[in-house]
Amino acid sequence: MLLFIVILKSLIELSLMFLVGRGLLGLLAGAKRQTNIFWQLLDVASKPSLWLTRRVSPKLILDQHIPLAAGSWLIIAWVLVVMAKIDLCLQLGTAACQ
Repeated sequence: MLLFIVILKSLIELSLMFLVGRGLLGLLAGAKRQTNIFWQLLDVASKPSLWLTRRVSPKLILDQHIPLAAGSWLIIAWVLVVMAKIDLCLQLGTAACQ
């Protein structure tokens, strides 16, 4: 169970890093971000979380707000997974969580 929580936490952190990197590089690259190979790689890597957010969000939410919504639910998921990990580590003992 601890391994599952650690893997889930790592995947959430990676998704958050992809979204933040995509956003920062998009700001730096400006209008030419579609031709930037690194922005395209980060865009492909962040597609699963953006796709999932688009699927569960109402159509009222604009496409330009989807990355913000994805980041929001990823942060909430990360906090919940960290709390679950802390609970599990307290139950198993700190030696199991080293």
